[in-house]
Amino acid sequence: MRNLEQLDVEHPRSLEEAVELLAAGGQAVAGGTDLVVGVRTARQTPNRLVYVGQIRELKQIVHDSQGARIGAAVSHAELFESTVADRLPILRQALSTIGGPAIRAMGTLGGNAANASPAADGLIPLYLLDTQVDIFGPDGERSVPIQSFIRGPGSPDLHPGELIRSFTVRFPRENPLSYFRKVGRRRALVIAIASLGSLVWVDGDRIRAARLALGSVAPTVLRPARVEEALVGCDLNAPALADIARQLGDETCPIDDVRASADYRRRVAGSLLLDMAEHLQ
Repeated sequence: MRNLEQLDVEHPRSLEEAVELLAAGGQAVAGGTDLVVGVRTARQTPNRLVYVGQIRELKQIVHDSQGARIGAAVSHAELFESTVADRLPILRQALSTIGGPAIRAMGTLGGNAANASPAADGLIPLYLLDTQVDIFGPDGERSVPIQSFIRGPGSPDLHPGELIRSFTVRFPRENPLSYFRKVGRRRALVIAIASLGSLVWVDGDRIRAARLALGSVAPTVLRPARVEEALVGCDLNAPALADIARQLGDETCPIDDVRASADYRRRVAGSLLLDMAEHLQ
């Protein structure tokens, strides 16, 4: 077990200073909820940490009538209480399931995205909202879709010296129904065996459009486009979606691990779609 107190920690006051320190070999940290575990278990071995949680640009939430830009170092708790979350119920639903109060007070969406875990609850709404990840680095700024930014487990699209500046989301039109649930092996502080988030637009009892995002059933958060298309025109009730639920399980590509088998995760994915139908009726 490595001693965290032995690590050098830099405290830059600007994005430009942070980028210089990162380019020199530092590792960015804000809440540090994943990093602490990684260092103590020797999964991560940074030589120097660059604390970016006090940089003003990374702590801001800016919004207008169309959408919002959420700073990468805004904590889950701060975001949960924000007026932006009032416009994004799916975001508030997902944030409420992350860890306990202490984790939510420290953890950030920036950390979720940089860690690039397929089980990260905070990533589900970002996929559903077609979020752009805003990146700042030695060559200036660039933005990429969240689906492109996360290339695989623990593999974000960050070049040397770059850090996540913010997340840009657009508010969905016409107030879709929102759903989020995860299944785990215990009642509290759950790491998802499988999770499903959705935005569903309905005309009466019939689905007009749907977006789905699943966690822990593929190398990255999964947007099953063929299942989304199959849902259009269906009645929003569990019996009507039984065949599509089986299709959803087949669309996943999970692994066996200590928390669950791949086959169980496939079955849970389909069951979550039926649960969604029951809750949104």
